[in-house]
Amino acid sequence: MEPASDGTVEHRPGVLMAAEIAEQPAIFERLLTGAGGADRGAVAARIRAAGPRFVLVAARGTSDHAALYLKYLVEIRLGLPCGLASPSTITAYGARPDLRDVLWVAVSQSGGSPDLVESTAAAGRAGALTLAVTNAPDSPLARAAALQLDIGAGVERAVAATKTYTATLLTLWLLVESLDDGDARAAEDLPRLAAEVVAEPAADEVAARFRFVDKVVVTGRGYAYPTAREAALKLMETSYLAAHAFSGADLLHGPLAMVDEDRPVVAVTPHGTAGAAMQPVLARLADRGADVTLVGDGSLGPASVVVPVPRVREDLSPLLEIIPLQRVAHAMAVARHHDPDAPRGLSKVTRTT
Repeated sequence: MEPASDGTVEHRPGVLMAAEIAEQPAIFERLLTGAGGADRGAVAARIRAAGPRFVLVAARGTSDHAALYLKYLVEIRLGLPCGLASPSTITAYGARPDLRDVLWVAVSQSGGSPDLVESTAAAGRAGALTLAVTNAPDSPLARAAALQLDIGAGVERAVAATKTYTATLLTLWLLVESLDDGDARAAEDLPRLAAEVVAEPAADEVAARFRFVDKVVVTGRGYAYPTAREAALKLMETSYLAAHAFSGADLLHGPLAMVDEDRPVVAVTPHGTAGAAMQPVLARLADRGADVTLVGDGSLGPASVVVPVPRVREDLSPLLEIIPLQRVAHAMAVARHHDPDAPRGLSKVTRTT
């Protein structure tokens, strides 16, 4: 923001989103040095006492990608089956499933979507232990759930969510770490590494290459798949291009046919199992002559551009690898003369029923 000639405050497109992207290292630092720690401990104790046998996660939009990340964490780290709930089965169709022995986790930055509030309240009445993970501890969703966690990201003013997404991921990771009796010190370098990624110049190179692109495929496997989906959403909502996200495995089952040299591909390839699982996908993309950008481990296959992401434990990788893709979305939108702070037709809180 800066004063205009008449004394009013003039908004420069993208200034809010850029500032919120840059805040992420500091938010990681706050969460890792104790913010919300007592609440996480109490929530973890309640969950352990309840002994759930299944986890259901309800979310919309960007929070849906955080929910998918939680699914991988729960199934891999905790050994519990985890599914993504469909709130409309409860709110629109009136279903009332038996949810005894279920942990129901509702993830929402605003905590204001009526379908999440209603389905969470109904899940509690159906026997589930309910947990709200929000950036709004006084929201209707937080009040509807038996337990709540505040992600502590502070007010997010840009419509395109950035810092609330990664703060949600870290909050969920810390909760699972508590439930798994893990050591949160594994994440102690995240603030420093996030600051490096925020400043990574290769993100600007990708944005410049993609400035006139109208369609792109984003792909990843395992823990990187939520990143691929979130990156595609950011590109769609800020730059209005057709961005399609696929699991690397699903990409080979049919969508690969639409990939050619005119449809660039962003492949999220973290160090570890998910990156290694992408190697056959990268080989097939090379056969198609695709223009591939790698985000993560650049040694896994041929690429036009590599956006390096520091090596961390694989379940923490999504907290870093999304940051350069947020920057790509921001830079592309500004270069196309769009305002990523206020994309057309969108508002900060989307109310679905």
